[in-house]
Amino acid sequence: MRAKRKQKLFVILGLVTLATIAVGLTLYALRSNINLFFSPVQIVDGEAPLERQIRAGGMVKEGSVARDPESLDVTFTVTDYVEDVRVRYSGILPDLFREGQGVVVVGQLQPEGWLRADQVLAKHDENYMPPEVAQALEDAGYSPEDYQAKAAEVAERLDAQAAPARQD
Repeated sequence: MRAKRKQKLFVILGLVTLATIAVGLTLYALRSNINLFFSPVQIVDGEAPLERQIRAGGMVKEGSVARDPESLDVTFTVTDYVEDVRVRYSGILPDLFREGQGVVVVGQLQPEGWLRADQVLAKHDENYMPPEVAQALEDAGYSPEDYQAKAAEVAERLDAQAAPARQD
């Protein structure tokens, strides 16, 4: 092999090595910024990573919201009507957050099986359901339209319960 050819080979191998290292470092850096979506069924089945940032979605289970009167701490259950995941959140919830509504929660799954939420996202109108939640419900064998009707029914019932309290 001639010296010129050998030099070209080393240059090409060096560039390929540097490109491989650059791609590897980029993927490693992006790995920590990726928020994968999991449904409650997937979380209960153990598919979700522990203590890593994930997104979980479903419907807020009726009767599961518990607020701490001394702080902004809230606990509630997210369900896909097959499995439930307990969520703990400290902060101000969105105005549209309520039982029977679709939500997406961003946070970390704890080893005990509950989710410590950093952010709670609620739907923005009556007909909207986050695409991930709709897909998770369909994967569980349910139609998102059925849940929208159920959410509207739960909202009406909760509004009816709150109306006498407002009159007092």
